[in-house]
Amino acid sequence: MPSNIVLVTGVGGELGGRLLARLGNNPELERVIGVDTSPPGKDIQRRMGHAEFVRADIRNPLIAKIIGSARVDTVVHASTTCHPAGPGRRMAIKEVNVIGTMRLLAACQRAPLVRKLVVKSTAAVYGAGPRSPAVFTEESELIPASTNGYAKDAVEMEGYVRGLSRRRPDITVTTARFVNIIGPEVDTVLARYFSLPVVPTVLGYDARLQLLHSSDALAVLEAATLADQPGVFNVAADGVLTLSQAIRRAGRVELPVPRAMMPSVGKVLRGANLVDFSSDQVRLLNYGRVVDNTRLKRTFGFTPRWTTRDAFDDFVHGRGLRALVDGDRIARLADNVLAAAATGQAARR
Repeated sequence: MPSNIVLVTGVGGELGGRLLARLGNNPELERVIGVDTSPPGKDIQRRMGHAEFVRADIRNPLIAKIIGSARVDTVVHASTTCHPAGPGRRMAIKEVNVIGTMRLLAACQRAPLVRKLVVKSTAAVYGAGPRSPAVFTEESELIPASTNGYAKDAVEMEGYVRGLSRRRPDITVTTARFVNIIGPEVDTVLARYFSLPVVPTVLGYDARLQLLHSSDALAVLEAATLADQPGVFNVAADGVLTLSQAIRRAGRVELPVPRAMMPSVGKVLRGANLVDFSSDQVRLLNYGRVVDNTRLKRTFGFTPRWTTRDAFDDFVHGRGLRALVDGDRIARLADNVLAAAATGQAARR
């Protein structure tokens, strides 16, 4: 059955906000409600159509009243965060990821009219390590890279989603495991990483990266909202780029760093408010991660328009990244990063 009244969480974010605008201009939907603790950007508000924004925190039981009183039949949970672009408060993000999801799913379980749930998850649930398979499928074991990172939140969240499916088998549940999203208009951890003039990498490793263009990510969420697409799907573009290839295509300068120094480099970048270089992210840049998107194409019926290479090139072009030619400036930046990292490493001994 087609969706009629849709509630979207996380509309203060870029992907959730764009989805709200897209659905708000769909005449076949009777009502579209976006919830978040902060409103969508002004550009999104101008393009929302008949969509509504309600300031609400999904960690608050009030979300159940909103779903019930509005007679919502479809819930799109787009507020989950795997890798925040910039430094953020870990506990606050974990509360939204875990506690917020628990509250939202409890509200869905008690709402008899809810019959569809779309969840934005992440391929980071598979982890990244020296023993990881070359290609992950939807049946691969979920082993997050760390025991307390954002990917661990996603594993917990998916566990709650499976619990809801058992308790309410009448609800169609779609779980979309997105690889890293990139594009000229989205602010993600990889977008910030590849915008650094000097890009730190793990010495001796050249990880394989698989990306997804933000427009394809939006199209998948919209399709799952408008039509029943039950199941778990890896959402990724075709093809891969090695980390060194991506750095060259962005015109950046690679700075190979010994693996033991990477946590210190990450602290330097976080301290400078440049990028959130979490332990999960370090392992991704160390070992890489590639997923199989066959089920997305054959069962879901969606083939990404952009390949990994094309998506990355569109990001580079849209951000206006240019090759760096000032060798002296690059050398100074590299020296500063390494010196700060060495100081931090020595302080921990």
